[in-house]
Amino acid sequence: MEIIKYPDEENFNAAVDVDDPLLVLVSHDGERIIASQIDDGFEHHLLLKKAGFPETDIDKYFRLVVNKDGADWTFVCPENYNSITRKEKKIEAFFKDGMRIIPPALKKLGYDVPIEIPKRYRRHFNIMNN
Repeated sequence: MEIIKYPDEENFNAAVDVDDPLLVLVSHDGERIIASQIDDGFEHHLLLKKAGFPETDIDKYFRLVVNKDGADWTFVCPENYNSITRKEKKIEAFFKDGMRIIPPALKKLGYDVPIEIPKRYRRHFNIMNN
């Protein structure tokens, strides 16, 4: 697994030490984590670009904001996720994959925290419950 701490490990670790919120990107295959203190990354797609990847690759990552209290999952299921056409099945697969891949990734960063989907992102998630 590749772990990229932006802008560098020293600044990242300093942010962790004072429990600053972190932006975290976890690739859908679980093979890459990109993380930074929120003020260094600003937004997930900007962090991706700052880390040297095309910001258009944003739909290849689970997006989180993390601190010692928990992880807020910006639950945005890509339109073409795993080439699943039925919307509810696609969202269900996205959720299950995220819950399988995100916790071990967060543990690699030193966080064993609950994952929450903030209310403003539940519109897609709620499709599974209908």
